Amino acid sequence: MANPFESSDIKRPDSAGRITLGKEYSGKTFAIRHKPNGDIVLSPVVVLHEREVWLHQNPQALKSVQTGNQQSANRETESLGSFAQFLDEED
Repeated sequence: MANPFESSDIKRPDSAGRITLGKEYSGKTFAIRHKPNGDIVLSPVVVLHEREVWLHQNPQALKSVQTGNQQSANRETESLGSFAQFLDEED
């Protein structure tokens, strides 16, 4: 059977049970799966606030936001003033 992993390292947890992954993983977030056979699988993930998920599920809205971001980066925008009056208390 072929090895399913690209590479492997041997690591030993410190006295607090921590294992370091290396600087290339600094700032990343991981989902941790504990398999019945004792294996632990780390998968890199991106976490979204539940109020933002709709945007990523709506291709038309996402494209509109991406277009607006690009226009802003290119300074192709004009100020319409403050929109503070439209904020909810919880925002």
